Amino acid sequence: MTDRPIDTVSVALGPRSYEVRIGSGLIARAGAEIAPLLHRPRVAVLTEEQVAALHLDALQAGLAADGITMQALALRPGEATKSWPHLARAVEWLLEMRVERGDVVVALGGGVIGDLAGFAAAILRRGVRYVQVPTTLLAQVDSSVGGKTGINTAQGKNLVGAFHQPSRVLADIDVLETLPHRDFLAGYGEVVKYGLLGDAVFFAWLEAKGPSLAAGDPALRQEAVRRSVAMKAAIVSRDETETGERALLNLGHTFGHALEAATGYSDRLLHGEGVAIGCQLAFDLSARLGLCPQEAPGRLATHLQTMGMKRRLAEIPGDLPDADALIALMAQDKKVVDGRMRFVLSRDIGAAFVTDAVPRKSLGAFLDEALGAQ
Repeated sequence: MTDRPIDTVSVALGPRSYEVRIGSGLIARAGAEIAPLLHRPRVAVLTEEQVAALHLDALQAGLAADGITMQALALRPGEATKSWPHLARAVEWLLEMRVERGDVVVALGGGVIGDLAGFAAAILRRGVRYVQVPTTLLAQVDSSVGGKTGINTAQGKNLVGAFHQPSRVLADIDVLETLPHRDFLAGYGEVVKYGLLGDAVFFAWLEAKGPSLAAGDPALRQEAVRRSVAMKAAIVSRDETETGERALLNLGHTFGHALEAATGYSDRLLHGEGVAIGCQLAFDLSARLGLCPQEAPGRLATHLQTMGMKRRLAEIPGDLPDADALIALMAQDKKVVDGRMRFVLSRDIGAAFVTDAVPRKSLGAFLDEALGAQ
């Protein structure tokens, strides 16, 4: 813990506006941060077992310092928890805890818990408030901000859910020290995405600072989270329900989500790893279609390699389905409109755009080639 000031990024959505607080020691002062939101001094916490072992006692102490009591349910870790059975368990437990419409649910964990708890809060009593306390880099820079909640189904990722904005987000930089290195790098895939989609200067900053950031520099980590959150907050404030510009935030996700489904939402491929590989595929496809300079995908590949990250299909353990099967999974994506797949492609680093004009034949040949490189 340091004396660095806490950064505050506002998500401007009128009556649904809220603050994202970023810095060290936020879990220790969770009571002071959350107390102004409460009608009575109690919260219900949804978390997962590994996070609970690391951080639940600290959260309880932070809340108790301001006289707030808590009850907690710890679910199994892993992407498979974003499912109907675990959603049902979470909602039933919240009802058993007599959570009222004026109460607050706290999501303590990574993107899985944040998405599941947010969806549970959205449907409980037709909507209760919740606070995100993201404990992974991926959740801090992406999934905890913007109000997308939901679960996965056999048909695809995040196809069932709701837009339900949190009342506050507490991104405690200190908890990143407890992340396994693989999980940290997976989250870094979402950080890189922000530079790629709309901020070439930020991407250049990551090229220079990324290795030190990954090695543990807390000031660099806080700045990376702040800049990522600020970019997402600005986009969400202009396009809350993804009718236009917000679709840019899905750079890498059309490919990534299909790869996650193909690997059974398992540890074979973490979400952020799928995003990183998906970003590389999006840039490779953009160059193949003559939309961006050939140097752009090479620059991205070099940075991902420098960071020790997955960037090619060959780096996913086990067998992958063929191009037709991957395209079928991509066709289940939420971004499909009138049966046409929409892709986020790029004209250069920091210049992403959305298009549905990718010929099926070109896509199939591109994926055949990428799969053949395994």
